[in-house]
Amino acid sequence: MPSSISSVGSLPRGFIPVMLTPFQESGAVDTATLAQLTEFYIEAGAAGLFANCLSSEMYELTEAERLAVTKLVVDQTAGRVPVVATGTFGGPIARQADFVKRIYDTGVQAVIVITSLIADADESDAVFLERMHELIRLTDNIPLGFYECPVPYKRLISSDILKELIPTGRVIYHKDTCLDEAEVARRIAAGAGYQFGLYDAYMVNAVSSLRAGAAGLSCIQGNEFPELIVWLANNYNNPDRQDDLNRVQQFFVDCMDLVHSAYPTIAKYTLQKRGLPISLYTRRDVDPLTPALQHDMDALIETANQLQLELGIEPVQVGKLISE
Repeated sequence: MPSSISSVGSLPRGFIPVMLTPFQESGAVDTATLAQLTEFYIEAGAAGLFANCLSSEMYELTEAERLAVTKLVVDQTAGRVPVVATGTFGGPIARQADFVKRIYDTGVQAVIVITSLIADADESDAVFLERMHELIRLTDNIPLGFYECPVPYKRLISSDILKELIPTGRVIYHKDTCLDEAEVARRIAAGAGYQFGLYDAYMVNAVSSLRAGAAGLSCIQGNEFPELIVWLANNYNNPDRQDDLNRVQQFFVDCMDLVHSAYPTIAKYTLQKRGLPISLYTRRDVDPLTPALQHDMDALIETANQLQLELGIEPVQVGKLISE
């Protein structure tokens, strides 16, 4: 069931997974499985959902598919958890602002801005800020968030940039990929007192980020082991579970390389093994899911299952999810 962690600002504290997009073998979006996948995340304890993101293969979706996928997720959640979704895909800011409005009209709680699509790699932070102020001006009062997406390139936005933009009252979510504990702490401090939450994507620093005041976690591992991430988000400061917490944190450190291999195909493979009727079809050009990778993931799934059993975590029963 959804996490009971108290809310911060406009989005709840806890785990906000970056959602996959299931496809049929024909390459079409598999809407029935997407509805089941949405239920899977919620039953695992997700506090919210990030649809139409890089893990969703957003760059490989058409504009109409981006809207349809987001709307399906919003409708399926039926208000049980908030949904955020990407709304910027490059080009003039006026055009990006128009799509922000269209994505927001699907019913999402906030629209996510891809930082590397606001300014090119050779453009300054001043240019980024100028364009962000323009985007904010052109998008009414729509709540926004940032994602330091690695594609087309990773543009990190510093705590100084956040200090300028958060006081507008428009930035409520930040999916952080800086991988730097000290900088994460500075960014969290920049949002103190505002309706703003930082969600760390880097599971190696999960516990340290949560203890520094991060609102939660927003990581790809949630497509394989969401129950463990929810448990960690709920217990990171529990003095009675520190040994167990160290085990869970170490599990995610140890599997970092594997879960990033042949992604997102490997995540779809893991969900298949869990019983979700999801195809391995992936529109992105990724490395192949080799027999060796499958063998390693099979072993990791067993390790995760044993860890959950020892921690008393009830796994999601995929067979009980909706079938249409």
